[in-house]
Amino acid sequence: MRIVLADDQSVVRAALRMVIERREDLHVVSEAADGAQAVAAAFEFRPDVVVMDVRMPGMTGVDATRAIVRDWPHADPHPKILILTTFDLDEYVHAALHAGAAGFLLKNSQPDQLAEAIRIVAEGESILSPSTTRRLIDAFTRSAAGPRATAGEVDLVDRLTERERDVLVLLAKGYTNPEIAEILGLTETSVRSRVNRILTRLQLDNRVQAALAAYRAGLISDEKL
Repeated sequence: MRIVLADDQSVVRAALRMVIERREDLHVVSEAADGAQAVAAAFEFRPDVVVMDVRMPGMTGVDATRAIVRDWPHADPHPKILILTTFDLDEYVHAALHAGAAGFLLKNSQPDQLAEAIRIVAEGESILSPSTTRRLIDAFTRSAAGPRATAGEVDLVDRLTERERDVLVLLAKGYTNPEIAEILGLTETSVRSRVNRILTRLQLDNRVQAALAAYRAGLISDEKL
C-alpha cells in the first residue's frame, strides 16, 4: 500500500515513516509539511492512503482532506484519508469525517494500531479511536434520533451469527481487528472477513455505522462501552 505522510513536524514524520515501513505491505511514497503540500503530493503520487495531521500551518488537515476528496483530478478513486492527531476533540472528529476522512486515530495509539488502521481504511472501511467512538455514540444518543432501533434494524442484527455478534460488540467498543482476533481466539483474516459480512448483512458502509447499530439494537450499553 502506498502512503503519503502529512505532518508539520519532521521528527513526527520520521517516526511515523519508521513505524509504517517496518511492515512489508506498507510503503511511504511522499511526505508533506502542511496541508497544501499534502494535496499536491496526493495528486502527484496517487497513494492508497494519506495519513494526515489536523493542525498544520496554512491549510489544515481538515481543509486538505476536503480538497483531496472534492478536487481529485484522476479517474481512479481518491486516496483514503486517515486523520492522525494528538487532539481527541469533537470539532476535529466531526469536521474531518464531514470533509471525507475515512478514519481518525490518536498519535498515542500503538504502532500496530496505526498499521492496522491504514490497512482498514485502504480497504474502504472506517476506523476511529475507542474514545472517539464512545464520544460519537454519546452524541448520537443525545440527538433527536435517539438510541432506539427500528424493527427492521433489530431483525437484521438478529440474523447475525453468534460469533458475528461477538465481533460486532467488540468493534463497537473500538477494538481493532488484531485485538478482536486475540480476544476471540480468531485469525485477523477471519475477523476481517466477519466484519465485511457484518457490514453487508446490516447494509452499512463502515465501522462507525456498525458501532451505532450495535448500540441501537441493545447489544451494548453505556456502562459496557
